[in-house]
Amino acid sequence: MRNGVDSGPASIRLLAADDPCPVAVLNPGAPSPFLLLGDHAGRAVPRALGRLGLMEVHFDLHIALDIGIEGLGAALSARLDATFVHQRYSRLVIDCNRRPGAEGSVVEVSDRVVVPGNADLSPGAVAARLSEIYQPYQDEIARTLDARTERPTVLVALHSFTPSMQGDARPWRLGVLHRHDSAFSAAVLALMRAELGDAVGDNQPYTMDGTDNTIPLHADPRGLDYLELEVRQDLLVDSQGQLAMADWLAPLLRNALDAISAA
Repeated sequence: MRNGVDSGPASIRLLAADDPCPVAVLNPGAPSPFLLLGDHAGRAVPRALGRLGLMEVHFDLHIALDIGIEGLGAALSARLDATFVHQRYSRLVIDCNRRPGAEGSVVEVSDRVVVPGNADLSPGAVAARLSEIYQPYQDEIARTLDARTERPTVLVALHSFTPSMQGDARPWRLGVLHRHDSAFSAAVLALMRAELGDAVGDNQPYTMDGTDNTIPLHADPRGLDYLELEVRQDLLVDSQGQLAMADWLAPLLRNALDAISAA
């Protein structure tokens, strides 16, 4: 058992030799104080699970991944000279931003879409997803942080959100999620709102609460500051949008860090 994750029966294996590695690291060892994270950046499904009983079109939707985050993370990594650690598998296989065993860790229904391949899973099947997909991702973040103990680090978790959810429009362009304990998040929110006003949500379209996993798991025991950023997905649908967002975000993140360092 690692970090509370039971690996399950040794005979259960999920990933085959030709399946993608669950975690990707872009620009390892980079000098930036920012460590970029992408919990939901990927859309892969292990070959053994087929397509979870879904059609291919479902894996282009927000239920499967945070649209545009892989491209945004790569662009920010280049502009900030920062390491970007991201998950390659779909959140429909296992949600790396949910605690093991928590509601939403493996969803049977997402935004009214039934996921047949997630119904009535055995404990061993769930344990295989945790040990082979969730855990390597979290372990890689931990290893990266362990190698940076002599340098200041701010965690930046990148997410994107759908412009409407279950028929409700979401007017925000971006959202800053926090627990009222992050000087960096407050500085980012202030700078964004100075430019965009109420188009930037304060704990909108989600509130950072007990459902979030990655930031508390890694930031809290190390005493690190953080930002959990949400970007509306229609702003990231193509490389042009992703590059434009990175061009805007990179100097803003630097300015926010300078502001709290000078305070």
